[in-house]
Amino acid sequence: MTARPLSEIFGAGRPLVGMVHLLPLPGAPLWRGSFDEVLERAVADARALVEGGFDGVLVENYGDAPFYPGRVPAETVAALAVAVREVARAVDVPVGVNVLRNDGPAAIAIAAAAGAAFVRINVHTGAMLGDQGWLTGEAHETLRLRARLGAPVAILADVLVKHATPPAGLEIGQAARDAWHRGRADGLIVSGAATGAATDPARIRAVKAAVPEAPVWIGSGLDAGNVAELLPLADGAIVGSTLMHGGVAGQGVDPARVRSFMAVAREVR
Repeated sequence: MTARPLSEIFGAGRPLVGMVHLLPLPGAPLWRGSFDEVLERAVADARALVEGGFDGVLVENYGDAPFYPGRVPAETVAALAVAVREVARAVDVPVGVNVLRNDGPAAIAIAAAAGAAFVRINVHTGAMLGDQGWLTGEAHETLRLRARLGAPVAILADVLVKHATPPAGLEIGQAARDAWHRGRADGLIVSGAATGAATDPARIRAVKAAVPEAPVWIGSGLDAGNVAELLPLADGAIVGSTLMHGGVAGQGVDPARVRSFMAVAREVR
């Protein structure tokens, strides 16, 4: 089973996907005890993004830190599936899911069950060293699961993902080629060093040069101040921190900040 192309999922132009940072889910250290609260915030955030003009939303278990380096427990998969389904029913744009820190098979399964169109996978091929320890790519498992489920879910794979360090000697062009050609990702993501950190234009250009045929998206740090410079270099972007209350990741979407961002972004798409 192959995925629907990103151009078919989102249409022409440079798609802008806004983040829905879920509150802590059941089993997480900061779980608050009310799943209704989680769902209400998720749906409200998604609607605020779409009403502000975003082309898609990406749901992730941002509040679950510290994250598992690989497989997440059953309660996390179950909660994410319900949350993604509720968001998908609430908005009329493509919905994606990212299972932090790096559970690609769970993301595919959730997408197939909940009606999501795409997933983000932090380490799809190779390995990166993060605060969770080694994060190891499982493209071999993820793509086979997608085929077994018959789910045309697109895979957006990070290239040298944020909050992690690559093995010595691995350069960004080779990592991009591996994710695209050998991992068979459907799109590549380039980000800054951390959540909310601006993406280096040189890194975007390096990935585009290494894999000219691949859709390359910006994965962190896009804001009203740099969108005119950075967005024209890429094929799309995922936007999070700048849209949140106070510009802080995880604080819930601020409709006023969405409007301010989109007022600038519309001019350069």
